[in-house]
Amino acid sequence: MLADEGLLIHVSSSPPPGSAGPRRSAEAQRGKGKQQLKRRSQWPEEGTPAKRKSRLSSPQAKKRATDPSRGIKGAGPPKPPPKKALTEGKVSNVSSGRPLVKTSSLFRNNPEIPDLQRTSVEQVQERVFTSDSFDQLGLHPHLVSTITSVLGMSSMTSVQKQTIPVLMQGKDALVRSQTGSGKTLAYGIPLIQSLQRMEPKIKRSDGPYAVVLVPTRELALQSFQTIQKLLKPFTWIVPGVLMGGEKKKSEKARLRKGINILIATPGRLVDHIKSTKCIHFHQIRWLILDEADRILDQGFEKAVAAILNAVNADNEKRQNVLLSATLTDGVARLANISLHDPACISVVEESGGSSAPEAKACLAEAVGAPPARVEGDGFAVPEQLQQHVTVVPSKLRLVTLAAFILGKCKFEKRNKVIIFFSSCEQVEFHHMLFRKVLAEGQEVEGLEPPLFPPSPVTFQRLHGDMKQEERTIIFQDFLQSKAGVLLCTDVAARGLDLPQVTWIVQYNPPASLAEYIHRIGRTARIGSRGNSLLILAPSEAEYVSVLASQKINVLEMKMETILSCLMKDNRFVGSRGGNKKFHGRDPQEVRRRATVLQTEFENFVHSNMGTVQRAKKALQSFIRSYATYPASLKHIFHVKSLHLGHVAKSFGLRDAPKNLSASTLPKQGKNQRKKRPDHLRKSRNNRCLTEMLQSEYSSGLDSGLSQVKRKKGLRQLGKPKPQH
Repeated sequence: MLADEGLLIHVSSSPPPGSAGPRRSAEAQRGKGKQQLKRRSQWPEEGTPAKRKSRLSSPQAKKRATDPSRGIKGAGPPKPPPKKALTEGKVSNVSSGRPLVKTSSLFRNNPEIPDLQRTSVEQVQERVFTSDSFDQLGLHPHLVSTITSVLGMSSMTSVQKQTIPVLMQGKDALVRSQTGSGKTLAYGIPLIQSLQRMEPKIKRSDGPYAVVLVPTRELALQSFQTIQKLLKPFTWIVPGVLMGGEKKKSEKARLRKGINILIATPGRLVDHIKSTKCIHFHQIRWLILDEADRILDQGFEKAVAAILNAVNADNEKRQNVLLSATLTDGVARLANISLHDPACISVVEESGGSSAPEAKACLAEAVGAPPARVEGDGFAVPEQLQQHVTVVPSKLRLVTLAAFILGKCKFEKRNKVIIFFSSCEQVEFHHMLFRKVLAEGQEVEGLEPPLFPPSPVTFQRLHGDMKQEERTIIFQDFLQSKAGVLLCTDVAARGLDLPQVTWIVQYNPPASLAEYIHRIGRTARIGSRGNSLLILAPSEAEYVSVLASQKINVLEMKMETILSCLMKDNRFVGSRGGNKKFHGRDPQEVRRRATVLQTEFENFVHSNMGTVQRAKKALQSFIRSYATYPASLKHIFHVKSLHLGHVAKSFGLRDAPKNLSASTLPKQGKNQRKKRPDHLRKSRNNRCLTEMLQSEYSSGLDSGLSQVKRKKGLRQLGKPKPQH
């Protein structure tokens, strides 16, 4: 038996389940016939066991051993391997022309998918549109005409109906309304109405009369374009935008000429306050903070305080407005600092019977209430939004996402999809991977080329590490496109009005429920229909209960349903498909096609060292972000619950990377320690990060730092230094 095992170890993998005895597959027999013959010729020198000699002494056995085209048992043709072996053995895609590469099974050794405990709750609803028109507000006729003809709006939304009259009275306001409900016009219309009737007329050289702070560059551009459209009849009022990534020299020139409505990101405005002499706030009348909670979440609290101090130094008499889809404790603190006797506006209504006055009273109390009471009402979601969740094992996450994209964007018409990731590195990696594997048309041997035209799927990316020029081009391109896929981070999660977005996919669950609301708010805007999909691992299934606790309903979508979309694409038939046509949802064929698709991903990732390194970098960024979930969600999202090998598979890696914890540390330059006096403290933090990652993965992944520590310990004990 030892000889048998030695013979088979280089011929094929372990026999597939259901096969009788230690039979070798016909495919392995044909591919390795020469190796068998060479090994048998060495047996006389090594000493062959007696039983093996007696078997080889017969002429029939010798003939069988030297004939690689024959099967194992008889002289007839070899039997084909069982179907199940196709998903567990060697898989190749004829279209790629690559040699056979062993791909481990995607459908074995996975954790069980639990039954989701979905409780039916009554969602917090908000009525988007009202029957009232803008004519009833007493606005300038030209402004009403612009709203109707240029913006195409005839009736007000609920937040506009309640907010515009309050702001036209000159009161401060704290506005809470769901994302996509028209908050930009809610403050933009009364702002322009008040500025256009000022006497004497506003001059460009007067400087800013209004400052609008927004958290992201894309939202700054969008708000600027909206204000610009409203100002068409009032050409003497000049809007302008300041944001990071632009040339400061050109921004300073615009500030010298004069800007009356200044839209800016907090960091860039503080930079100009410190370095640009011509900027002043003598004429300031309005200060508006849009998406106030996001401004604070991004760490702009000190910047906002600096802006408030600069504005107060020049003119304290102004109107202040805070707008947000969620009311956090940070927003409550900011409201206490910046607002004076504010009107609290909330258009959230529960279908279960909580009245609007009660919601307003709760909001008013929240301004001075402790943080625990801030989000007690739950989150408002658009009525036309249908939310879905699917539970997918880690190994199958990549092919499931790819199958979903193909199903919605290649085989359905005019779907516009936004996919959210937790890091810039993941966005870059998946953008490169999908463009090379999914977006390129490939011919299949034996089939006519017209059957395989270039894929209509287009991929774009958007994240904070991109240059501003590129971000602007991509944002405008996706804004105007009718279909496509945008891979992005949370930089696109707030305030952006991207029309005709039909699906939101959250590939990495957000760290806060407020961020979940903002992500799904990119679709189903202003009364239109939309869908969202949340992808969870089996260990994260309890997140559905957390959503239910905030009155958010999700419908389950089965992973098998998503993977069945691969049956429509014959690119993934593989070498065994031929011209055979498949119908329905044959589970075995779906699994085989998923394995072929995974093999395509892995072949591309391992085609060169550059793509392997990008995959590892994306994996490391995923682990870092996974370790940053708040304590309230640690029982669901904990690094210890990750299977490193399975997670690596979802990045196209065939094996878990070695020395992962060491490679996650930032590389320091030679002169970096001289410039940073706190380098000792930073190095201790890096060692703590390394030890934390090591403790989370007890699978032999040792960092270089730990190896150095052990070598030092051996030398201290008097043992000789290890020889290499």
